[in-house]
Amino acid sequence: MTTKSLLTTIHQEFPWMRGEQPAERVAFNEELGMWEVFGYAEVVEVLGDNDNFSANTLKLMVGEEAAAEFNDGNLLQTDAPEHRKLKRLLSHAFTPKTVADLEPRIAKLAHEMLDQVQDRDGFEWVAELAYPLPVTVIAEMLGVPSGDKDMFRSWVDERFGNDMQLSLNPGDMEQQQAIMRRQFEMAEQLTAYMSEHAAERRRSPRADLLTELVQAEVDGLRLTDRQVATFGSLLLLAGHITTTMMLGNTVLMLDANPEQAARVRADRSLIPTAIEESIRLLSPFATAYRVATAEVKIGEAVVPAGQMVRMWTAAANRDASVFADPHTFDAGRDPNPHLAWGRGMHFCMGAPLARLEGRVVLDVLFDRFPTLRVDPDRPVVFMPSPETLGVRSLPLLTR
Repeated sequence: MTTKSLLTTIHQEFPWMRGEQPAERVAFNEELGMWEVFGYAEVVEVLGDNDNFSANTLKLMVGEEAAAEFNDGNLLQTDAPEHRKLKRLLSHAFTPKTVADLEPRIAKLAHEMLDQVQDRDGFEWVAELAYPLPVTVIAEMLGVPSGDKDMFRSWVDERFGNDMQLSLNPGDMEQQQAIMRRQFEMAEQLTAYMSEHAAERRRSPRADLLTELVQAEVDGLRLTDRQVATFGSLLLLAGHITTTMMLGNTVLMLDANPEQAARVRADRSLIPTAIEESIRLLSPFATAYRVATAEVKIGEAVVPAGQMVRMWTAAANRDASVFADPHTFDAGRDPNPHLAWGRGMHFCMGAPLARLEGRVVLDVLFDRFPTLRVDPDRPVVFMPSPETLGVRSLPLLTR
C-alpha cells in the first residue's frame, strides 16, 4: 500500500478522509446524543458565537461544581469574561519573545537527536525526534525535568489512547464515566506534579515559564496555585502532543506527495506553508466541542439549549466551498484559512511555538537527509482516538 492510499484508510467512517463531502453540514447524531457540525461556515459561526455557546462542556458530564474545580485555569473550557482575564495573565508570561528565543535550542536539539540516527539506514521518526524534541522544549520552557518524558507520555496515552467516541447516550454513560474517572485521576496526578514545581518556584524563582506564571500580575490580579498548575499541565500535554502529531503528519504528507516534497526541498521558504497544509488535511485535533446555552440556529438546524455540539474542524478544513481542490496537498497553498488551530477567543496559544518547531525541525531534517521515505515494510501506526489525526509510529528510510 502506498502512503497516499494509506491516508484514505484512516477512520473510514469519516467521508472526508476518503475524499468525499459529508452528507449534511449540520446533523443530530442519535447514537451519540449530540449535534455534529461539518461545514466550514457553520463551524466558524459556532466558534465565534460566545453568547450562545459555552466552551465548558465538562459540566454536562460531571456537573457544574466538579467542572468548575477541574477547569480552574483551563483556557480550553473557560468562557468570557473569565477567559479574557486568564488569558491576559498567561499572555504576560507566554510572550512572542519567549517563543522566538527558543529557536537556537530547537535547532540544537534537532541536530543532537538526528546525530543519533545519522549512520543508520532508517529510524522511527516519532520515537527518535517528533516526540522527544517538543516534549523536551516545553519541559525546559516550563522548568520541569525533561527526563520525566516517559511519565508525560503515559499521561498522554491515558488521555488519547482509547478509540471510544464521546457519547451522551444513557446506555454509554457507565463506560464513558469509567474512562473519565481514569482521565480525572491522571489529570490530578499531573496537576499535583505541576503544583510541586510551582510551589518551589514561589520559594526559589528561576528563569523559566513556571516562575513567570507564579509572578505574573495584571491590574492587581495574579494566578492562583491551582490555575498555575492547571495551565502548566495543559501546556505540557497539549504543547507537545500537538507538535508531535504535526511533525509526523507533515513528513507523512510529503512522502505521499513526492512532487510537493521536491518543491519544498528546493524552496525552503515553503516549509511554513507546507506545515499549514499538512495540518489542514490531517488536523491533529479533529474536533472541538461547545454546549448551546440558548436555542440557536446553526445553518438550517435549530439546536435546543443545553445540547452538545461537536464541530469537525477536520471536515471543515476540506470544505470545497472554501478550499480549491480540498483533498489535494498543495505545499504553497495561500491563503489557507484552516481551523486546525481554532478560531477567535480560543485560538491556540501554543500555535506560534508549534509553527517554530516545525519550521526549524524540517529545515534541519532536509539538510541532514537528502533522501527520506516511509519504510514500506514497516507499518505506520496512527493514534487510536477518532478525534485525533496523527501518527504514533512512522518508520523512515534514509537510503
